[in-house]
Amino acid sequence: MTFEEIKKINFKESLSNNDSIVILGNCLDNLNKIADNSIDLIFADPPYNIGKDFGNNKDKWNSTSEYIDWCKLWIDECFRVLKNNGTFYFMTATQFMPYLDVYVSENYNVLSRIVWSYDSSGVQSKKMYGSLYEPILMCTKNKNSKYTFNYNDIMIEAKTGSQRKLIDYRKKIPAPYNTKKVPGNVWDFSRVRFKMEEYENHPTQKPEALLERIILASSNKGDIVLDPFSGSFTTSSVATKLGRKAIGIELNDEYYKIGIRRTGISNEYNNEILKKDKSRKTNNQSKKSLSIIDSSNQQIQLSLGDDFA
Repeated sequence: MTFEEIKKINFKESLSNNDSIVILGNCLDNLNKIADNSIDLIFADPPYNIGKDFGNNKDKWNSTSEYIDWCKLWIDECFRVLKNNGTFYFMTATQFMPYLDVYVSENYNVLSRIVWSYDSSGVQSKKMYGSLYEPILMCTKNKNSKYTFNYNDIMIEAKTGSQRKLIDYRKKIPAPYNTKKVPGNVWDFSRVRFKMEEYENHPTQKPEALLERIILASSNKGDIVLDPFSGSFTTSSVATKLGRKAIGIELNDEYYKIGIRRTGISNEYNNEILKKDKSRKTNNQSKKSLSIIDSSNQQIQLSLGDDFA
């Protein structure tokens, strides 16, 4: 199924242009309408089952087993629409990824287990080690899949050669270490902060740099990139900028409007002008102005900096 054929599908609610399709609704209902072996690259960032407030729905299931069973449903649907030589990346909370890793390993093929590492935003637990990473699984349909991996497009600085300028004496003729290298499976990208230009009013927005690496490495220009839990539509936005075709599915109508605007489909929806909402997506007191009492028993208004956002 081509991108143009997917555009002609009778989704309950969708808008599109030459490069992007934005779909409103449940991912399973809409994935079911896409033919087998249609998508080159999938990135999925589903609800994590940790009670995050997404505005009109919270991601909390009654039990771990219920959440895992639901994940298996959308994982299977993603693999069904994925091309035989396509690549599928997905995320979830650290405590649930082991269940899904086993499931994918037994039924499909795990290529790489990636750790997205980031610094703390401030307060950390004093009862245990705080979590400063999120896991990403890179998968294919089977071990014989001839997947895309454009390593030259994602090279990063090799500090040994670029900064330290060390000599590799293991070579027959000693020479400096390379200044560039392919990234390993630990990725250091900052989380999206309130004051960053790319920020959208969404509680779990992923950084453009993370999606750029995935899309550059695992797809080519003109390929179809799908995100079944689009949220702030970072995947679609980055994919279209990089010359790919993007399909984004989103359940929340407010985030759906972000996708319409962010992928350039339209700046208007149902007579509403679509503008970026720069308000802070949090109810946490630590991210607002706090009142404290100084040594003179005077009330002081403390405004926490963006490092705490």
